[in-house]
Amino acid sequence: MSDKTLTRMDLSEAVFREVGLSRNESAQLVESVLQHVSDALASGETVKISSFGTFTVRDKSARIGRNPKTGDEVPISPRRVLTFRPSHLMKERVAAGGKN
Repeated sequence: MSDKTLTRMDLSEAVFREVGLSRNESAQLVESVLQHVSDALASGETVKISSFGTFTVRDKSARIGRNPKTGDEVPISPRRVLTFRPSHLMKERVAAGGKN
């Protein structure tokens, strides 16, 4: 497993190299795409990126949890959570170690 993390800067640099936009335009493009995805998720929409995966917002209801250390029951408040489900192609690529 690699310690490398893909950052916004890495994405901007990839757009710069692959597409040929200026570095500034590449950074703006990446920011714009990420902003659109964030806005859609914040409004409760599902974001599906073909051959990559699907981001979904789920509403979880309140429930009773348990403190594992003490065994005391603790109320867990309702909340919204973000889930990601990778596509079959992404699962296969990850399983192959990125050699596809």
